[in-house]
Amino acid sequence: MLDKIILAILVSAIAFFSVYITTPFLIKGLEKRNLTVKDYNRVGGAMVPRPGGPSILVGILASEFTLYAFFPTAEILAILITTSLAFVVGLIDDRKVLGGWFKPVALAISAIPIILLGTYDPHLSFPLFGSVRIPELYIALVIFMIPVTGNTINSIDVLNGVASGFMTIASFALTISLFIVHNYDIALASLPLGFVSLAFYKYHKFPSRIFPGDSGALTLGAMYGVLAIVGHVEIIAAVALLPAVINSFLFLSSVKRIIEHRQIKSNPVTHTDDFRLMATTDKDAPVTLVRLILVGGPMTEKQVGLVIFRLAIFSAVLAIVTAFMMGVKI
Repeated sequence: MLDKIILAILVSAIAFFSVYITTPFLIKGLEKRNLTVKDYNRVGGAMVPRPGGPSILVGILASEFTLYAFFPTAEILAILITTSLAFVVGLIDDRKVLGGWFKPVALAISAIPIILLGTYDPHLSFPLFGSVRIPELYIALVIFMIPVTGNTINSIDVLNGVASGFMTIASFALTISLFIVHNYDIALASLPLGFVSLAFYKYHKFPSRIFPGDSGALTLGAMYGVLAIVGHVEIIAAVALLPAVINSFLFLSSVKRIIEHRQIKSNPVTHTDDFRLMATTDKDAPVTLVRLILVGGPMTEKQVGLVIFRLAIFSAVLAIVTAFMMGVKI
């Protein structure tokens, strides 16, 4: 047990400091190559470097490969391969805006290593009611889950610091839940996700010095999905991700088709004269979580972000409670 505690500290430190140290160099490199995008929610429309995915991936690979050196399991290998493939999908989308179906299909393909390595359990566990065996259906769930978690985090990446801050909260809740259900090995493998997100938040928080881009958001979301599958905590993971899932549902139900956010012509949020955010009155604009938050009146970007973080903390607590309930049988 002491060895695992020391290893947990080691991989957490590697994950955090890999991102913390490499991100400033990435920011300079992106600025030098003029790979920046306009922050429309900031006064003056500052140009912000994007994507931050490379530094996020460096932190994940460095920490997970370290863990794999001590515990060469198929589960860690599945995390490494699927997360890396998701990064490639996001990087392609960062460089060129492709059709709305590209990311879901490409992320579904990225999930195939989980199946080939046999790192899933065809039992879906529910609180109180126990587990249900669904072998064929579960394979479809694996293929479906990575696009969902990847695009869910990507869709909530709309304000400074929200995606990385949200993932910090959700991933630490997932780690705690994995410890509660006694899945210590996957809990250890999940630690890097929280610390990578936390380190990146340092540069992504308001006012952002770098945006994660699709490569960053999809990498974080895909790794979260893989951890949920190999850790057999799919329901718990979904609960922790609830605000982001609701945001995706609202968006898809309002636009009624799969489409890139950058292809939306009507913005769900507009600005007041003092540059606070306010919900648009345009009926053609998609419904999003941010738009619902702003129904009560204009708010600053930082205030909206704090509301989302409070929702994330609430969902994280619910996820942990759900984890405790997993051990209760009726």
